Amino acid sequence: MFSKACEYGIRASIFIAANSSKGIRVGIKDVAKEIDSPEPFTAKIMQILTKNGIIHSAKGVGGGFEVSNEALKSIKLIQIVDAIDGDKIYSGCGIGLKECSEEHPCPVHHEFKKIRSLLLEMLSKTTLEQLASGVKSGDFFLKTLNME
Repeated sequence: MFSKACEYGIRASIFIAANSSKGIRVGIKDVAKEIDSPEPFTAKIMQILTKNGIIHSAKGVGGGFEVSNEALKSIKLIQIVDAIDGDKIYSGCGIGLKECSEEHPCPVHHEFKKIRSLLLEMLSKTTLEQLASGVKSGDFFLKTLNME
């Protein structure tokens, strides 16, 4: 449903937020490792998130990525999705047709419209703080377990 960049962006934001709430800045290597993303790709995503004011980047010794306490409470998941993927997820066709509307619907149009509406509501209400607290508490995870 989301692009790979957006998935990584959401996971990176949550990881950074969870650490920021403990007063810890994290570097690009730590972010990439924690979200199972290639470092160069992660760096590009971090540029987007920083440019859009979601993540703050501090350079130099002791630098890294962080989210302020105020931002933790106010940043919604929709801001991350919009910054990386734009709004096509809320308006695009469920099966990728260029033209899909009430007047000319695809086979999944009406059901997908309901799902899009629920997704938009969830993204609009969910804060970065809510997601980070679940990761901090160990209730939620940002990567799959390595089954060997």
